[in-house]
Amino acid sequence: MDWFTAQDQWWGRMVFQRGLAAIYLVAFLVAVNQFRALLGEHGLTPVPRFLARIPWRQSPSIFYLHYSDRFLSVVAWTGAAVSAGLLAGVGDHVPLWLAMALWLLLWALYLSIVNVGQLWYAFGWESLLVEAGFLAVFLGNASVGAPVAVMWLLRWLLFRLEFGAGLIKMRGDRCWRDLTCLYYHHQTQPMPGPLSRLFHLLPRPLHRAEVLANHVTQLVVPFGLFLPQPVASVAAGIILVTQLWLVASGNFSWLNWMAIILAASVIDYSPLLGAAPAAGPGPIWFVALVAAAVVLVLVLSYRPARNLFSRHQLMNTSFDSLRLVNTYGAFGSVTKVRHEIVIEGTRDRLPGPDTVWQEYGFKGKPGDPRRLPPQVAPYHLRLDWLMWFAAMSPLYAHPWLLTLLGRLLADDRPVLRLLRHNPFPDAPPTYVRALLYRYRFTSRAERRATGDRWHRTLVDEFVPPVALEHVPAERRRHRPG
Repeated sequence: MDWFTAQDQWWGRMVFQRGLAAIYLVAFLVAVNQFRALLGEHGLTPVPRFLARIPWRQSPSIFYLHYSDRFLSVVAWTGAAVSAGLLAGVGDHVPLWLAMALWLLLWALYLSIVNVGQLWYAFGWESLLVEAGFLAVFLGNASVGAPVAVMWLLRWLLFRLEFGAGLIKMRGDRCWRDLTCLYYHHQTQPMPGPLSRLFHLLPRPLHRAEVLANHVTQLVVPFGLFLPQPVASVAAGIILVTQLWLVASGNFSWLNWMAIILAASVIDYSPLLGAAPAAGPGPIWFVALVAAAVVLVLVLSYRPARNLFSRHQLMNTSFDSLRLVNTYGAFGSVTKVRHEIVIEGTRDRLPGPDTVWQEYGFKGKPGDPRRLPPQVAPYHLRLDWLMWFAAMSPLYAHPWLLTLLGRLLADDRPVLRLLRHNPFPDAPPTYVRALLYRYRFTSRAERRATGDRWHRTLVDEFVPPVALEHVPAERRRHRPG
């Protein structure tokens, strides 16, 4: 059955599986650290309320059987432990059926989290991890050769990720077509990194060259993934280098790293690492399961493929509730002005013109003008990311921002652990408010003169001062610890 496996893809499979396990590990640790405050029993958008109004068939999850914060912790820590084991190579030292079961467990656990994650998990990299995780189940382990068809499905996934992102840009904001989007993007992206200001200050002709290179990488290069080696390796290498450029210029959770490991799976490593260990196709039951999975993915690929060529292309959309084959894309439009919500508190009994307000500090998003934006990706700060959307429109903030303010007034410890700085460590404030600022990177001259990396200008009051009694009881419930 030489048609079933390919020895020259043995190393690519290993690189992909280890990389995927690392991303799974990060994703489950994010859930360990943030899920309770955002989505727990007393979170900003509690999972029990979601489960009460959304039917299982629409969003399958093991949490329909039972949800508690303790059970969520068990799920997340189990996922982290299994991910760490697979990262260490355990999957290649256990029977084939057990290796598949471990990958299937990771897929089921993370799908369960995503499907109840609501707006906090409503991003393309979540479905991307779930889709790639499903394919990993059928890649086997070191006891069998790499299944050719599944390795090709990884290329198909990478193609949709890149080509879909390229098309959504060309169909979207005019600045992608006139090559000017990067005049703004490095400054206005959701969560800038430590080098984003330097990227923003590059000469404009170089920004235009960046956009042009992006179009070539996303609209032309992906077709090379389906050509014979070494052309496919060259195409994958170009995508990989482009993704590393994006890693350096901002924080996009594990989106770029998923693209990197998918590209790495395409590269032919045999000239560098030599011949791969000989392995056969495996038992007949494995061949049958792989064949069934490939047929299923191909059938489900029809709507995502049609979407690529639709005038009304959807991005980051799942057409099936198990998120087995999805559409991808990002930044079809680019914001030209950066707004940030700054949350402040005071212990004054009645705020007035002379009130001294103290600012809460977030771990990732811009706040203190002097602070260097941190590098957090592939880790993901979900509250910081949603604050960027909230600053664009109150509609994004409506389900959770008032609840967040209520939790700050109630000194809610799980929520406070999501922040970098709490200006009221001993007792909560009596009032909090949210202000809307316009932020821009300082010029080199401004940086030398002031030491600031950001210049900010007050735009408006986003939420007026509120006290605990102004917040509905269900939005200010305090749970110690």
